[in-house]
Amino acid sequence: MHSATLSKIFFSALRIAIVVVAVLVLLWWFGMRMPGKNVSKPGPLSPDEVALREELRANVQKLAGEIGERNMWHYAQLNAAADFIEDSFSRAGLRTRRDGYEMGGQTCHNIEAEILGSPRTAISPGARSPNEGNGLPPIVIIGAHYDSVFGSPGANDNGSGVAATLALARRFAEKQSERQAPYKTLRFVAFVNEEPPYFLSGEMGSLIYARRCKERSDRISAMISLETIGYFSDAPHSQTYPSPGLGMFYPKIGNFIGFVSNVQSRTLLRRVMRLFRKDAKIPSEGAALPAFVPGVSWSDQWSFWQNGYPGIMVTDTAPFRYPYYHSSNDTPDKLDYDRFTLVVSGMEKVLEGLDQL
Repeated sequence: MHSATLSKIFFSALRIAIVVVAVLVLLWWFGMRMPGKNVSKPGPLSPDEVALREELRANVQKLAGEIGERNMWHYAQLNAAADFIEDSFSRAGLRTRRDGYEMGGQTCHNIEAEILGSPRTAISPGARSPNEGNGLPPIVIIGAHYDSVFGSPGANDNGSGVAATLALARRFAEKQSERQAPYKTLRFVAFVNEEPPYFLSGEMGSLIYARRCKERSDRISAMISLETIGYFSDAPHSQTYPSPGLGMFYPKIGNFIGFVSNVQSRTLLRRVMRLFRKDAKIPSEGAALPAFVPGVSWSDQWSFWQNGYPGIMVTDTAPFRYPYYHSSNDTPDKLDYDRFTLVVSGMEKVLEGLDQL
């Protein structure tokens, strides 16, 4: 082959390689480089965290052990889960509300409970928000879907997320009784119908809920979706990724909790990761990636993105780690309750920190 032709091929390949490297560097710098110091292994549970662990275990057992599979094909169990969630919020001293909608002649319910923030009536030099003077405190939503996929009792997916939501709601209700109301409104929501065939459709419970928030002009400053947060593994190669390239940047052992957002929610993601890592006792990884990357949109935060709200997902990346994902073996005994507890304890500190920003 002529040397000039070889030279053209070489430089063409070199240019392509440079572009690929540049894209990867930019992706890492803007989407994967997260603030805060990570830890390498889980820490011990405090006495308070031991109590939290047993609370989480009991909640998961109630949802996935006693109630079991809960979806539109098991409508009585779906309603039993809704009743349990509503009762748990009420017993914590919170006022609850059912946000219902009709589907196929049956009523489905999103369940919410709020701790109202303190409204501001004027903008001051020290105001924490440029919109502080409109009298309406911003809202932080912490949510998880309570339905399970057809054929599964849904311990990790998503009994773990619901158990965490209930535990966090109870702890912040107790804090409210001991001190002044938070600046921001904390809204705890359990969403219905996240699983197929409603997944990423107009009948998804969280999408209907988010649309109604938009119609009311709710000032949602953050939405945190708790999605499959109870399974961890120290086995080599226990962690996979939706794209082979991501494995270049992240661990191959599934012993961490993940924080995921779309590109538009990058600021929120970095803020949450900084707060989580400040006192975390469990490894964590984060990524702000385009929503089309498989896995990035796979939960209720997607619904809030569709309505212009920032949102993130907290997840153990179940489809890429959990051997029992979407199966009949997704039972309460499969969860690692110690590390699950460390995630929830860390999220409690995140919510406290978000209230100060």
